[in-house]
Amino acid sequence: MSLGASGLISLIQLIGALTAPKALSGQHAVLNGSYAPGRPWLDLSLHLAQMAVNVAPVGLVAYLLARSGESLRTIGVDTRERGRDLLRGVLLAAGIGGSGLAFYLVVYAAGGNLNVVPDNLPDVWWRIPVLVLDAAQNGVLEEVLVSGYLLHRLGQLGWTPWRSVGLSSVLRGSYHLYQGFGGFVGNVVMGVVFGWLYRRWGRAMPLIVAHTLIDVVAFVGYGVLRGRVSWLP
Repeated sequence: MSLGASGLISLIQLIGALTAPKALSGQHAVLNGSYAPGRPWLDLSLHLAQMAVNVAPVGLVAYLLARSGESLRTIGVDTRERGRDLLRGVLLAAGIGGSGLAFYLVVYAAGGNLNVVPDNLPDVWWRIPVLVLDAAQNGVLEEVLVSGYLLHRLGQLGWTPWRSVGLSSVLRGSYHLYQGFGGFVGNVVMGVVFGWLYRRWGRAMPLIVAHTLIDVVAFVGYGVLRGRVSWLP
């Protein structure tokens, strides 16, 4: 209903990019752009509304868990281990974020990925807060649905751990296909790591922290480094 549908749309977008006159590396995938250029208040309203719509499936997960006598706490979405969750999340973000950036640059240079533009928002007062909120939205939505709830339910259905992690990882990669082959492969690998750690820890909170930090650095850092370093497309 949400990320699965995004995967289908991303596949169609990749086909469109592959059949376009330009090479993949000559095309752009904008992650955060303006919805209403020249109208900042309307633009802000649309961004906030879109985030609310995007994160709504988390509410559905909470309802489905409650209906079966469980809660978000069942998949480790709570504040019981704040210090440990934060430490794990920071360390995971550093490892995945650094290696992910290197992988993207290599694949982009080889022509297998679009030029991913994390921030193309206008220079207005709400730009940074919106980027941070969007990063948090991504972290909550993806890790609650793909790492926590999906793996939890597949485990209850009797799936083996690696079969569950494999499906979860391919799903994660599918809705990043619009970025190109690098976006797909990189996120499948990230999904394997995150899925294995969820199975080990039984908690989605460290993954939410890590995903949020990775996206905050990518979104905000791109605006800081754009035009100032030669290695960034």
